[in-house]
Amino acid sequence: MNKIFTPEMMNELCKNTMIEHLGIEFIEAKVGKVIARMPVDERTIQPAKRLHGGASMALAESVGSVGSVMLVDSSLYRVLGVEISGSHVGTTTEKSVLAIATLVHQGKSSHVWEIRIQDDKGKIVSICRLTNRILPIKSENKK
Repeated sequence: MNKIFTPEMMNELCKNTMIEHLGIEFIEAKVGKVIARMPVDERTIQPAKRLHGGASMALAESVGSVGSVMLVDSSLYRVLGVEISGSHVGTTTEKSVLAIATLVHQGKSSHVWEIRIQDDKGKIVSICRLTNRILPIKSENKK
């Protein structure tokens, strides 16, 4: 099921979550591609004042997971991240980073996303791959 999501809808969906706490803001949403921005600030840096790799991974999983949610009927299926890997190929002290998630595989039970994270100058900071499991929601009336 391909639903139409706006960035505003995704940002509202993420209220009161780690996504909002890290300042992640969705700015583009279309089937097979999701883009979000995250600040590089006191919430997302390590002691050397550079972007923390863990914050990059949280950003990557967030955009890829929302991308999968857009592809399924959420009344019938649940999306769970089951594997994520990332290569931190650079670092940044810029004010924000942009994550661009692109769908690589859309199967019935799994989705695979490639996420590239770049700084404000377009320099690649991390390249990540996320696998989401698509699980049917079992009816509570079934035994």
